[in-house]
Amino acid sequence: MGITSYVHESKTVVAQEKMFKALIIDSHNLIPKIAPQGIKNIFFIEGDGSVGSIKQTNFADGGHLKWMKHRIDAIDSEKLYCKYTLIESEPSFEKVERVVYEVKFEASAEGGCVCKMSSEYHCKEDVELEEEEIKKGKDKALGLFKVVEEHLIANPNY
Repeated sequence: MGITSYVHESKTVVAQEKMFKALIIDSHNLIPKIAPQGIKNIFFIEGDGSVGSIKQTNFADGGHLKWMKHRIDAIDSEKLYCKYTLIESEPSFEKVERVVYEVKFEASAEGGCVCKMSSEYHCKEDVELEEEEIKKGKDKALGLFKVVEEHLIANPNY
């Protein structure tokens, strides 16, 4: 089994605590409200958001995926850090067994924050992941980041 990794940083004018809350702590409530065209709902099928919890995201009809499940491996609200693993989806991924994500929000010298995200794609045996396949997932994640950022800028009291 091979591992393909990538690291990405996104800057925003929004404070790191607000981005962490919106994208990590309260994502199951906020994201379906502000992105209903892509996400029907998000809910915990096990746990309450602490380590070991499993969260299921159900996508809007017509997309490639029906749902996916993530397990929270580590979360630190003081350090604004979360590690979680994509463990299952429908349909199942043909080339990937799991994807491990690490996300950290840090203050930026210019104000706002920097979101640092790393992803490790654990591929099935004798399978290579194409750069274009990773780019699709990365583009969707960046699009969601931008939707949340715009919502927080428009709603500063969130």
